[in-house]
Amino acid sequence: MKKVLAVVLALVMVTALFAACNKGGDNTPDTSTPDASQADVGGDADNKPLVVGYSSFNSKFSPFFSETAYDQDVWAMTAVSLLGTDRQGAVVEKGVSVEPIEYNGKEYTYPGMSDLTITENEDGTVYYDFVLRDGVTFSDGEPLTVDDVIFSFYVLCDPTYDGSTTIFALPIEGMEEYRAGMDTLLNLIYNGGRDYTDNEYFTEEEMNAFWDKYDAATLALAQEIVDCCIENYGATDVASAAAMWGFPLGSDEEETSAESAAAAEATVEDFAAALAEAYKSDVAGMINTENAGSTVDDLFPDLGDYSGKGIKTGESAANISGIQKTGDNTLRIVLTEVDATAIYNLAVAIAPLHYYGDPAKYDYDANSFGFDKGDLSAVRSKTTQPLGAGPYKFVKFENGVVYFEANESYYLGAPKIKNLQFKETTDADKLNGVITGTIDVTDPSYSKETAKTIAEQNSNGEVTGDKITTSAVDNLGYGYLGISAKAVNVGGELASDASKNLRKAFATVYANFRDVTVDSYYGEAAEVINYPISNTSWAAPQKTDADYAIAFSKDVDGNDIYTSEMTADERTAAALEAALGYFEAAGYTVEDGKLTAAPEGAALEYEVWIPGDGTGDHPSFMMLNDASNALETIGMKLIVKDLANSSDLWDALDVDGVPMWCAAWGATPDPDMYQIYYADVKNGGENAGGSNYMYDIADEELDELILDARSSLDKSYRKGIYKACLDIIVDWAVEVPVYQRQNAIIFSTERVNVDTVTPDITTYYGWMAEIQNMEMA
Repeated sequence: MKKVLAVVLALVMVTALFAACNKGGDNTPDTSTPDASQADVGGDADNKPLVVGYSSFNSKFSPFFSETAYDQDVWAMTAVSLLGTDRQGAVVEKGVSVEPIEYNGKEYTYPGMSDLTITENEDGTVYYDFVLRDGVTFSDGEPLTVDDVIFSFYVLCDPTYDGSTTIFALPIEGMEEYRAGMDTLLNLIYNGGRDYTDNEYFTEEEMNAFWDKYDAATLALAQEIVDCCIENYGATDVASAAAMWGFPLGSDEEETSAESAAAAEATVEDFAAALAEAYKSDVAGMINTENAGSTVDDLFPDLGDYSGKGIKTGESAANISGIQKTGDNTLRIVLTEVDATAIYNLAVAIAPLHYYGDPAKYDYDANSFGFDKGDLSAVRSKTTQPLGAGPYKFVKFENGVVYFEANESYYLGAPKIKNLQFKETTDADKLNGVITGTIDVTDPSYSKETAKTIAEQNSNGEVTGDKITTSAVDNLGYGYLGISAKAVNVGGELASDASKNLRKAFATVYANFRDVTVDSYYGEAAEVINYPISNTSWAAPQKTDADYAIAFSKDVDGNDIYTSEMTADERTAAALEAALGYFEAAGYTVEDGKLTAAPEGAALEYEVWIPGDGTGDHPSFMMLNDASNALETIGMKLIVKDLANSSDLWDALDVDGVPMWCAAWGATPDPDMYQIYYADVKNGGENAGGSNYMYDIADEELDELILDARSSLDKSYRKGIYKACLDIIVDWAVEVPVYQRQNAIIFSTERVNVDTVTPDITTYYGWMAEIQNMEMA
C-alpha cells in the first residue's frame, strides 16, 4: 500500500512518528560549515552561494532511478527535459519556435528543448513528432543530439528497468514485442521457489546463495526495526514493535486466545516473514520503504547482480518500432491509440549517452542503443553523480550538503549565482534557518502558526516583508474524507438509492463542519473545496461556473439546506435535520428526531479513522469530533479512532476494514481518474483502477466517462466529461472533499534579490524554473 498508492497524509505523520529511526532514509542534517570552495566570502554577491534548505536526500540523483522529490530536484538542476510545462500545468508544445502564453493578465514565453506536433490518424494511431533545439551542449561541452533522446527512451523501456517512470506502459507501437522474452535473475529464482528444478538460467548453488542473502537481509531489516521501536517508542517485544511499524502479527479482532498468545511470543523471524510476504521479490522496495536507517547496500549489497541484468527467456523484437529517428534532430513516437496522459510521460529527461551509456554500443540502424539490452549496470553506476545540460553542474554530496556550480554553457544563459547548495535540514529548523541566516530559501510546513511566525519577523507584520518573502501556491493534491461503499450501505446493495442516502447523511454532517475546521488548522493557508479534485487541476470546477455547487448542501428532496443568514448553531441544526431526512430515506426508523432502528446491513454505530498521531494532530480532526457530537444528538454513534501509526490505516484499507477515514490524495497535472475511480463494471472488476477498492464505487456510466476522457486530446471536451464524473462521485457520497492546502517557499529578503526570483510562481512552475536569472542581494 505504501509503495503503490499515490496517497499522501495531510501533514508529516510518518516522519514525525519515526523521526528517531528515520524510516525510509539514512541521512542526517548537516550542521558543519560549507567548505571553502563555496563559503560566503562577503562583499561580492556573485560569489555568495545560494543555500536552499532541504529534507533528507537518499543519494539517488539519477534521472532514471531517483525515488524521492528531494533527490529528483538534485538531478533536475543538472538536466533538461524533452518537454516542459507552463504556469497552468499544460505541456509547452512550442519550446523552440516559442509562442507567448497568457497567465494572470501577462504574457510569458517558455523556451524549451523541442517543438512538438501531435497528429491523430484515421487508423487510430497518434504521431508525436519532435524537432529538437539546435546548438545545445551538455555541461561537459558535448553536444546534445537526438541520439541522446533515443538512448534515454530505451533505458526507460528496457525489460530490466525498475525505476519509477512508467513510459513503457504507454501504448507505444512495438513496446510489448521489445520487452518480451526477458526477465531478471531475481524474478526467475524467486518465482521458482526454494526447491530447485533443473533449468538453463541458474544453478542450484546460485539459487541457494540468493535465498541465503534474501533471508539474511529480511532478518536484519526486521531486527533493526525491532531495535528502533524498543529503543525509541516503548515497544516491549517483537509483536509490539512490528505492530508499531504497521505489521501486526496475528492481531485480527476475531483471533482466538491461542492465536493471541502466539502473537505475543512472536520472533524476529516471524516479523521477517511478514515483511517478505508483503514485498515478495521487491527486495529494494522493501528495504527502501521499511528501513530504520539502513540502505539496500547495507543489507543486500549485491542485489544488483540479481535484479540488474536481464536473462533471455524467449524471442523479442530488436527495437521499439514506435520510437523512430526521423532526421538529424527529429524524432517520432507512435502510439497505437489515443492516450491523453501520454504527453506528460513523454517529457523525459534527456540524459547524455556518452556519460550514462557507451557510444561504442550506439548504432540506431543496427538496433543498438548505447547499452546491451537487459544490462543497465553502466546507467546505475552513475546514480550518485548526475550530469546533463541543465543550469548547474553537480560537484559533490558531502556532510549533508549537495554542492553545485553554474553551467556556463546553459542554453538559457549562464546562472548569475555561481554556487548553489542544497542543505539537509529538519522541517522544524527550516524557518529558523532563514531567520538566523544559515538558509536563504526553503519550504517550511505552512500552517497558521508558521504564517504567524513569519509575519512577526517582518516589520510590516505581513508574511512578505523586509526579512522574509513568502510565495504560497496550492499543493498538488487535496484532503478528503473517504466512505467505503462496501462498509456503509443498506442491504449489501452498494449502488442503491438507500445506500447513497445513508452515505449522504454522514457526508452532510461532515461537510457542515469543514469551514471552521480548516480555518482553525490552516488559517489562510488552505481553503474548503467542494469537488474531489485539486484546485490546481485545469479540470477543477470554478466557483464562477453556472453549475458549481457546494458539496452536500441540499436535502433529500433537492432543497437548499442553508441560508446566508444562518448562525453556526442554526447551520448545524439544519444539517442534522437534513441528515435525518437522508437516514429515513435510507430505511432508518426516526422517532421524535432520533434514530431508533437501522435497516438491514446498516447500523446505529460507525467508526471513522484518522491518522492524528494519537493526539488529534490532523487538519480534519476537529471536523470529526464536531460531527460525532452532533450525530450523537440524533441517535447515531460515530466513534473517532485516532491512530498513532498511520500504517494501521493503510493496512486496514487493504482488507476492507475501514468504514470511513481521513487522508489526502496526491495529484498529477493530468486529471485522469482511472486509478482511483475506474471499476471496470462490465468485466467484473478485472481491470479496475489500483485504488478503486478503497471506495468500492462501481458505476458503469462513470467507467464509460473515464475511458471517454482518456481517449480524447481535446482539453475543453475532457473538462466537461470530468465535471460529469465528479457529479457521479459526489452522488455516490464515497468522498467528502475537505481542503486544498498551500505550500510555501520562503526567501530571505535580506540575502536574496527577490526582484529576480521567477515571477508568478505556481504549483506547476516553481521558483527554480528560471533559477538562472536569480541574484543574491
